Amino acid sequence: MSAHAAPDPTSPSEAVAARAVNLTKMYGSGETAVTALGGVSVDLARGEFTAIMGPSGSGKSTLMHCLAGLDTATSGSVLIGDTDLTGLSDKQMTALRRDRIGFVFQAFNLVPTLTALENITLPLDIAGRAADQLWLNSVLTRLGLTDRLEHRPSELSGGQQQRVACARALAGQPEIIFGDEPTGNLDSHSSGEVLSILRASVDEFGQTVVIVTHDPRAAAYADRVVFLADGQIVDELREPTADTVLDRMKGLDARSSVRS
Repeated sequence: MSAHAAPDPTSPSEAVAARAVNLTKMYGSGETAVTALGGVSVDLARGEFTAIMGPSGSGKSTLMHCLAGLDTATSGSVLIGDTDLTGLSDKQMTALRRDRIGFVFQAFNLVPTLTALENITLPLDIAGRAADQLWLNSVLTRLGLTDRLEHRPSELSGGQQQRVACARALAGQPEIIFGDEPTGNLDSHSSGEVLSILRASVDEFGQTVVIVTHDPRAAAYADRVVFLADGQIVDELREPTADTVLDRMKGLDARSSVRS
């Protein structure tokens, strides 16, 4: 799909993990109204790693939050698979986020009084669902956490805590994982470790991953990078490298400087 084209409504839904159609998000009203998203349409392919990038204030985090059901759009629609989020009740939205979406946040969001394993299985426990032990064991092994399961967050490094957060996101076998600057609080070694895990979850587990990042090195782990500026998708890049992403970002930053 072209970065500037609307999603193809005839494309098979099973190939699309999430879809935004003419998505608009306004904050405030009247003369003080700010348009965070101005009619964004994009498909996010199933089994693919997508990075969303753009200058500060471009709308990238707003887009992800709307796609993940963490924020509601002013107009337009968001679909997870075939489910249109627009018409869901609060209860239905909560169930969808719990059962079909995984989250990895910059701040880890681990419960300090729980062990690593208890943090990993917490969403499943809340939902009253038992973990698929074979799946969980494969995730824990792949993430190198089998000897850290009884440790509490304070006993783990930042990289280990984010690995726990990745395991928590994967444990319920969600349709899609969203990451909001998932390596923002990590050093370069731990950052590479976590990104390798997200990459492996796509390659080895068939997972769908979407992250917002400002780091070209992080975006280089993705299959596709979508670039936003001024609340619009303005470009995309396949098979990115840190250098090609950096070049595109320099162009967007220059564009934003001219406009401001």
